[in-house]
Amino acid sequence: KVDTTGHSTVLHNFTGGPDGGDPYGGVIRDSNGNLYGTAELGGSSGAGVVFKIDASANETVLYSFTGGADGGYPLGSLIRDPKGNLYGTTNGGGVSGAGVVFKIDASGNETVLYSFTGGVDGAYPLGGVTRDWRGNLYGTTNQGGASGAGVVFKIDVSGNETVVYSFTGGADGAYPQWVQLARDSAGNLYGTTAGGGASTVGVVFKVDTSCNETVLHTFTGGSDGANPLVGVTFGPGGRLYGTTAFGGQTNAGVVFQVKP
Repeated sequence: KVDTTGHSTVLHNFTGGPDGGDPYGGVIRDSNGNLYGTAELGGSSGAGVVFKIDASANETVLYSFTGGADGGYPLGSLIRDPKGNLYGTTNGGGVSGAGVVFKIDASGNETVLYSFTGGVDGAYPLGGVTRDWRGNLYGTTNQGGASGAGVVFKIDVSGNETVVYSFTGGADGAYPQWVQLARDSAGNLYGTTAGGGASTVGVVFKVDTSCNETVLHTFTGGSDGANPLVGVTFGPGGRLYGTTAFGGQTNAGVVFQVKP
């Protein structure tokens, strides 16, 4: 935790053992001040955990992945519904080893909502999911799809997957990374890819409700940045904000704005 004066407090030190290790995604917070997140490794099987840090900085492992059909090695952040259920993805495990979309209920029970086959449905989701008011979940996979360059997917409340868009690896983008999609009030989805585009260093994209993709910005690898690894967030007037891992004046990345 970093307070408003810039003072840092360590709430939990991961051991890499049963409590988890190597958390990549961020944390989310409930109204009681509890924090929830994932760690890629550790747990009872070494395949990662979903954890909770309470307001007194006590850690509880809510679920420990086995790396089998239940999934393994989560990398993205979680989301939480009004009932306290948590939703996310794993990069591995599942029926085909290509990852899963999961739900953890308030009692710590895991349900696999969808298990990727590694084919046209997508493979290896790295980021978390976004939820609409009906309970449908949206996310991206790093690989799979018609061209092997990743997909934007939807999982409905019955656990059926729809590929909303399949990246070709060309000008439309390729290989979305730790992307948690942003969704506007009209149902359009926004995100980034780390590859593809005119200069092969990524794009900012929009996918509308008819599954049409629009490239909002193609990175050149120069002063505008290169290889965005995470998604975008909304600002005033429909602006989108995000970061790139490389590019910029010293090739150390940029914070960018894309106007409507």
